[in-house]
Amino acid sequence: MKAFAILILIAALVIQLGAQTRFRGEIELVGVGVTVVDRKGDLITDLTKDDFDIYEDGRLQTVRYFARGTDTDEDAPLHLGLLFDTSGSMEKDINLSRTAAIKFLNALPDAEDMTLVEFNTEVRLARYSQDDFARLVERIRGRKPDGYTALYDALGVYLANAAEVNGRKILVLYSDGGDTRSSASWSDTLDLLKASDVTIYVVGFLQHQTQSSRTSQGYQLREIAGLTGGQAFFPNTAKDVDAAYDKVLAELRAQYTLGYVSTNAKTDGRWRKVEIRLKRPDLKNAKTRSRNGYYAPLREAVAR
Repeated sequence: MKAFAILILIAALVIQLGAQTRFRGEIELVGVGVTVVDRKGDLITDLTKDDFDIYEDGRLQTVRYFARGTDTDEDAPLHLGLLFDTSGSMEKDINLSRTAAIKFLNALPDAEDMTLVEFNTEVRLARYSQDDFARLVERIRGRKPDGYTALYDALGVYLANAAEVNGRKILVLYSDGGDTRSSASWSDTLDLLKASDVTIYVVGFLQHQTQSSRTSQGYQLREIAGLTGGQAFFPNTAKDVDAAYDKVLAELRAQYTLGYVSTNAKTDGRWRKVEIRLKRPDLKNAKTRSRNGYYAPLREAVAR
């Protein structure tokens, strides 16, 4: 377990140093995924680059990159991730979870690659191309629920891996929550989530938990999604799973990706607050959802 704790610390360092995203155009950008909804909660999908302002620590930034979720962009490829809970507590929900995961992957053939992180007592990661889709489905179907729940460690492994790729990164977490095994703490996990540029959606299975567990585990799963600009869904039936799956897909297709080069050139590793504002008067009642900041790159001073 000590070795794994070291891996988590390395993951935090990798993400912190890679807070800016290098798209294929070789320009270092701070990338932000943004979802916009109207007062009724309906997605707004027809905005342009000129409809957004980005502020970092209160200072207006220049939007250098803009894309909609439906755009196919070689400079910002789509990377999908699945965090798949196969612990013993998922035994009653594993079939629903498998069905939702496979449907989700099948609906997004434009993804450049798909990363599967299975976790119970241990964490296992594998990355697949679209050509390997059948192998990925077989792996999802083949794992039987068993063991404890190393949720925080699994998030750390995925986020460290995601820091090495460039572009748009979406993770869907299928779990009943309730970490029972990880080396990493909840505080460590919050720091990793704040530092990452991944948008996380949660499909949480809490119907077989006690009331107290539902409350605490539901809170943590919502926090995981909310910190990254995503959302959490808690289905109880197969119909609910399909509805959650449809909402996740709709959000992905409606999400905007904005990129800017920070006017703050310091490499001090400090937290920087990012705020997205809508410019048009007719959008004053609309709401945006995105990550609310990032850690600046950190460079050690050269000894004299």
